[in-house]
Amino acid sequence: MTVTAARADSDGRAVRLESVVKQYGSGPSAVVALRGIDLVLDRGSFTAIMGPSGSGKSTFLHTAAGLDTPTSGSVWIGDTDISRMRANRLAKFRRTHVGFVFQAYNLLPALTVEQNVTLPLLLAGRRVERAWLDRIIRAVGLDELRRRRPAELSGGQQQRVAIARALITRPDAVFADEPTGALDSRTGRQVLDLLAQMTRELDQTIIMVTHDPAVAARADRVIFLADGAFVGSEVGATTQQIADRMTAWGTW
Repeated sequence: MTVTAARADSDGRAVRLESVVKQYGSGPSAVVALRGIDLVLDRGSFTAIMGPSGSGKSTFLHTAAGLDTPTSGSVWIGDTDISRMRANRLAKFRRTHVGFVFQAYNLLPALTVEQNVTLPLLLAGRRVERAWLDRIIRAVGLDELRRRRPAELSGGQQQRVAIARALITRPDAVFADEPTGALDSRTGRQVLDLLAQMTRELDQTIIMVTHDPAVAARADRVIFLADGAFVGSEVGATTQQIADRMTAWGTW
């Protein structure tokens, strides 16, 4: 199944997967986690990936983001095929072109909010553009907290720092792994509002893995994954429509 985002301008593609297969091991004990994934996502799209446990969601996210290498097929970020890059070159590429938001935040406790946000630039040897940094920090609502350290922040504030850090390099795409999983419902809604705002105001492409229909409903499009393959998609679906779709398959 080939899934294409709503906007089909080929010049605006942020992420493209072509016939991606990911296999672990070999012989009779081999596990095929992804089975011929085809996907095109355009800039400014907000996509949720859903699937039951063992469906390949995490493998998909890691492979699409360049954290893992496909067994066969190709993965493109912007205009670059990252599938066959050597590890050191790929790591450098990810620092600039890929943002990642982890459920566990992964902030450095000794650094301030501003230092955590600008860390990817430091690692990439790039200077900080003050105007862009100020815009990002204001957009995520952290302007008054720049000099605080993670221990002085709430869970929602820490996740906002993680989102700002993912955006600071102006990446082609931001990948979010259960970004609201460690948050209460009210804070989770605020984070989802922020992600949706980033797609509108910054034309940012966001790919989010979640198991929660209410979270997935905030995305423009929901793509369903089962047994390592895409099995359907919904555009503008409600929480109930997504939950009904999941229940109908009976494997969630």
